[in-house]
Amino acid sequence: MDKFIIEGNTKLCGEVEISGAKNAAVAILPATLLIDGITTLENVPNISDVKIICNILEALGAKVSWTDEHTVVIDSRDLKCVNAPLEMTSKFRASYYLLGALLGRCHHAEVGIPGGCNLGARPIDQHTKGFEVLGATTSVSQGKISASAKKLIGAPIYFDVVSVGATINLILASVLAKGTTTLDNVAKEPHIVDVANFLNSVGAEIRGAGTDTIKINGVQSLSGNHTYSIVPDQIEAGTFMLAAVASKGNILIKNCIPEHLDSLSAKIIEMGGKIEDLGDSLRVSCNSKINPTNIKTLPYPGFPTDLQPQIGVSLAIANGTSIINESIWESRFQYTDELNKMGAQITAQGKTAVFKGVKKLTAAHLYATDLRAGAALLIACIIADGQSELYNIHYIDRGYEHIEDKFRKLGAKIKRVSE
Repeated sequence: MDKFIIEGNTKLCGEVEISGAKNAAVAILPATLLIDGITTLENVPNISDVKIICNILEALGAKVSWTDEHTVVIDSRDLKCVNAPLEMTSKFRASYYLLGALLGRCHHAEVGIPGGCNLGARPIDQHTKGFEVLGATTSVSQGKISASAKKLIGAPIYFDVVSVGATINLILASVLAKGTTTLDNVAKEPHIVDVANFLNSVGAEIRGAGTDTIKINGVQSLSGNHTYSIVPDQIEAGTFMLAAVASKGNILIKNCIPEHLDSLSAKIIEMGGKIEDLGDSLRVSCNSKINPTNIKTLPYPGFPTDLQPQIGVSLAIANGTSIINESIWESRFQYTDELNKMGAQITAQGKTAVFKGVKKLTAAHLYATDLRAGAALLIACIIADGQSELYNIHYIDRGYEHIEDKFRKLGAKIKRVSE
């Protein structure tokens, strides 16, 4: 297992290039199974979750090849199997997108219960409900989810709760269904729009992605021999924005879409930071004390739950008391126990945490509990006094490409050590 050793008390300055979006890539890669042809994807993040999904595609019979570090070619003309390997699909949550893709193309799919970070319950009832409305039968047993249909027929589907995963899965299942499918009360995250844009680029007819209602007119087939570039990662960009604030630094964040970060930018300005919008880049700096603020995580365009731990680091050293209300995941505050080891004064109970700002954090041995907590703790180590060690960094590798290299270019003193 690897760990990071970090010398703290560092102000981060310089520029960083943002990679392709993890959350888009792990949905678009399964979506290529809907295409009886060859697809080239560019700006693909070279992270462990992407490598796992590529291995699963190969196990299903697709041919996957990397032409460079961020470009992957998928030939899905000769699928041999609709049963995704359980030991692979159980490793991360986005594996359930294989259900919608395989059901849409082959009318049968079998996938292991999704794994990933332990953030609380991950119900799939909205997914299976939608599949059944389209005409499929579903079952969940022995650690796997199965879905089958003689044919899929478009229909109106209303989601009882806003769900990113269910929205994407039903898009995937509907693009080749007969007739029109209308999805109401859908999620609106940027990576959902990216999935729809990708599918439309290969012949799907999807309208309304990014709004409350998505309409899909089923088509007979999707065309191959197409190249598509994945959108920049909103959460990685936000992580470096918050690293600039916490370290009282100055970072130019290149290859990002500023409007995807509006809710975060508003909070950073409220906290005393400065933001300069440069079109496809953002410059973020903070030269003064950090003001306290209150946060409530919400589905997009609200404040992202995936940036909640990172902003928590800044609030831990803010000049006053802040409150975070987490409305998405019930176990998202596990990182606060680790910050308290560093001298933070955080009281977390249920879905609420109170941050009483302290003057500084002190180095400690820390354990990442999930992907975004790992990124937050890395920032905490960079700003803390002394030398810290951060364990369980395989969580960070799931969603951040070469994160230690990017932070080193900004001045961080960090090294990866294998134990």
